[in-house]
Amino acid sequence: MILVTGATGHVGGELTARLVRSGRPVRALVRNGAEPPAGAEAAVGDLDRPESLRPALDGVRAVFLLPGYADMPGLLGECAGAGVEHVVLLSSIAAPDGDMDNAISRFMILSEEAVRASGLPWTILRPSGFMSNTFQWTAQLAAGDVVRAAFPTVAVAMIDPYDIAAVAAHVLLDPDHHGRAHALSGPEPLLPADRVRVLGEVLGRRLRFEGLTDEEAREEMEAGGTPAAYVDAFFRYYADGTLDDSRVRPTVAELLGRPPRTFTQWARAHAHAFQEER
Repeated sequence: MILVTGATGHVGGELTARLVRSGRPVRALVRNGAEPPAGAEAAVGDLDRPESLRPALDGVRAVFLLPGYADMPGLLGECAGAGVEHVVLLSSIAAPDGDMDNAISRFMILSEEAVRASGLPWTILRPSGFMSNTFQWTAQLAAGDVVRAAFPTVAVAMIDPYDIAAVAAHVLLDPDHHGRAHALSGPEPLLPADRVRVLGEVLGRRLRFEGLTDEEAREEMEAGGTPAAYVDAFFRYYADGTLDDSRVRPTVAELLGRPPRTFTQWARAHAHAFQEER
């Protein structure tokens, strides 16, 4: 049995569906009342309360684990006590920077440290920015043909969550990946304007991009409820330049024997989400 945490999220949902299609027994950890992906067994638990996961961990051999919860050592202790044989942690390309003053880097770093100290076999996945972050623009595209976004000069080698899930499925039951950290990216660095152009082509719309100033971006993030520490973290990464998220890495192709999916492929697969908002 494989336990997938975050099973209704972009990566966890893709992973659960992939495991179901391959005939693997999979248990999807969901919040109370949430529906698991089709074909998966549902389990309820609170990742901030490790003891609540004991029923979900019964008979589990491998766990796909999200980072950043209140007691990561406790979570991993529950995994060890249940006899889990492998933990695959979803981390971030930012974790190796070691910047404990950056709130996002810090929770990734602490999560990785907890996994390494757990005594369990582990694999860490460190993806670049997700293509699914583009869903942030659905309301703007419902309102008109102009997309305004932060950090207009920052290119990111964005990765499709489909590819992160494919890598996770590949390594989950393979001991050759124990003790390894895999850096993952998409096939090319993209500016926000590049994504807008591709979306316009896929949707058949004449879209236009406008970059926000740093002052406008900070104001919008704070107004949208992003915690102040995370706003500061994004500005450290992309305004101060502490993170280079533009690097294209060969890992997806090396592990899967195919290139990572392009943003055009992602946009075509999810075009309905933007059309439904209009």
